[in-house]
Amino acid sequence: MYALVRVRGDVNVRQSIQDTLKMLRLNRINHCVLLSDNPHNKGMIQKVKDFVAYGPIDVETLTEMLKNRGMLQGGVKLTDEYIAENTDFASIEEFAQALIDGNATIKDVPDLKPVFRLHPPRKGHAGIKRSAQQGGVLGNNGEDINLLLKKMR
Repeated sequence: MYALVRVRGDVNVRQSIQDTLKMLRLNRINHCVLLSDNPHNKGMIQKVKDFVAYGPIDVETLTEMLKNRGMLQGGVKLTDEYIAENTDFASIEEFAQALIDGNATIKDVPDLKPVFRLHPPRKGHAGIKRSAQQGGVLGNNGEDINLLLKKMR
């Protein structure tokens, strides 16, 4: 499971890349989506790698993100009680583990919004014009995406 965070805006972006970002539901800066690991998603990630930070998310970070930023339709926060009443899972932690293992999808929770609206990172980005390998945040961050998501809690 990959987490994608949009870090760059729309100015001077090719139309095909804008369309791909729209298909990924990354319409604004600091929005985050979760994608499964399949060839279709990998192709889209490769196309938008210069506008997003991505990497494999771990269970602890996903649990924290669902608790803090998980929203239902109508602007209601996601809670353990809602998960227990409306799904087969007992808690947010159990649901997060099932997401990481591939046994569940975001659609398994009724009315859960697939986009997480995050804060800008505390202490700022390392740089949005350079790739992660050059000291910035763009592209594949690997396990460091969890640190970026914790800064954006």
